[in-house]
Amino acid sequence: MIKKLTHQNRTTSEDIRAVFQISYAVEAELLQATDFPPLKRPLEAFTNSDNQFFGYYMKDELAAVMEIDKKTASVHIQSLVVQPKYFRKGIGRKLVAHAFEQYQTPLFTVETGLANEPATQLYLQMGFSKVLEYDTEYGIRKVRFEKVCSD
Repeated sequence: MIKKLTHQNRTTSEDIRAVFQISYAVEAELLQATDFPPLKRPLEAFTNSDNQFFGYYMKDELAAVMEIDKKTASVHIQSLVVQPKYFRKGIGRKLVAHAFEQYQTPLFTVETGLANEPATQLYLQMGFSKVLEYDTEYGIRKVRFEKVCSD
């Protein structure tokens, strides 16, 4: 079940951060990143964020979180994290589909580490196109995807 999360609530924010930490630890390893900024994100960055958060629950457990940055003419999927024990269950796909249903926008964007093949495959399967590769100041090669939506 997908629910909009009230991330301003400290307990909810702690739950969100916990899923981010466990998921991004796996991604950091996959990317062979020794300095991975998402793992340094403090609790207050969740609690005070202007972004929207959606959670996917398995029974009563927060299994995945999608963070959305809604802009005037686009929607950016800022983060999409799934607890490792729930990998390969279609949860990421369901959250991306939920974003498509929730937001009427001409453009969706998302980024991931280039070596994150599962995320790359998900975005390509969901209709995104690769538009850019670049290196971060932390030595991580990233890829940007876009999905242009027609009326």
